[in-house]
Amino acid sequence: MKQLEVTGKTYDEALMSGLAQMALPSDKVDVEVLEEGSKGFLGFGSKPCKLLLRKKDTPAIRAEEFLGKVTELMGLNVTMQVEEKEEALTVTMEGDNQGILIGHRGETLDALQYLTSLQVNKGGKDYHRVTLDTEGYRAKREQTLFALANRMAAKVQKSNRRMVLEPMNPYERRILHATLQDNPYVTTHSEGDEPNRRVVITPRRA
Repeated sequence: MKQLEVTGKTYDEALMSGLAQMALPSDKVDVEVLEEGSKGFLGFGSKPCKLLLRKKDTPAIRAEEFLGKVTELMGLNVTMQVEEKEEALTVTMEGDNQGILIGHRGETLDALQYLTSLQVNKGGKDYHRVTLDTEGYRAKREQTLFALANRMAAKVQKSNRRMVLEPMNPYERRILHATLQDNPYVTTHSEGDEPNRRVVITPRRA
């Protein structure tokens, strides 16, 4: 239900009735007063208050509703915190069995992030970048990739031979490239096609 017209003796009565029927909290609804109620004289000639309630449609609400449905189908009880800043949306999920949401090396989390991005930007003029996280996985993964990049760079420098890493998604490859971009001994580039595109670390020639 995207909108609903309701009446009540007072504004509050009409609003509460409408919110109950739409099963939405007040912060997810825009309210337009169609007719202001009046008590009349001695109870005679009173007029009800008439409101038009419209369900808000924002990137944050789209993301929360989509993820709520998906996690429910997955049998997970998840609470979400959505932070919207300019054209970026960060969704942090909390609950039990969050390992299911992360998946092997974050594959499930990345897939959910991609699908949420499609839902959030569906039919919109402005693009919103979506980031999903749970249990601080993103920060932990970044630290792992940072350490991996420096360790592999040291091996390349010592052997003077290039090294091809395992396939990674674009987000993870960017972290590796950024980590080694100022390294004086190696350079990096990517090879292959998605989803098997890999970072290659090569000795920097003098």
